Amino acid sequence: MSSDINQFKESKYINLETYRKNGKAVITPVWFVFERETFFVITRSRTGKVKRMRHNPNVRISPCSFRGKMRGKWVDGRVSFVDPIDFPRIISLRNKKYGIISKIASLFTVGKGEFIVVSIKTV
Repeated sequence: MSSDINQFKESKYINLETYRKNGKAVITPVWFVFERETFFVITRSRTGKVKRMRHNPNVRISPCSFRGKMRGKWVDGRVSFVDPIDFPRIISLRNKKYGIISKIASLFTVGKGEFIVVSIKTV
């Protein structure tokens, strides 16, 4: 595991930098799980970040606090949308990492669409 990836080992949150059509960066702190050299982010289908990632799969990530305060350096990545057949396994990983809070958070975001899972491979 490279030192760039090691910086995420103890982090609960990452800043996910996505890009609008005009190129302006939007930074969002999100939960993540890491498995086999891949970061996974679970979100909802009607969020702005999903729209931006569909338009431009290039992203940057960095470890951060709950409020998005940087705790490391940026790493370039590329997003892919995960096949829904893999959603239960990845959601289970997230629930294991974040516990009951992840299940409660899911209830509060149900109005933003269906679950979407994206994978982020560093480049």
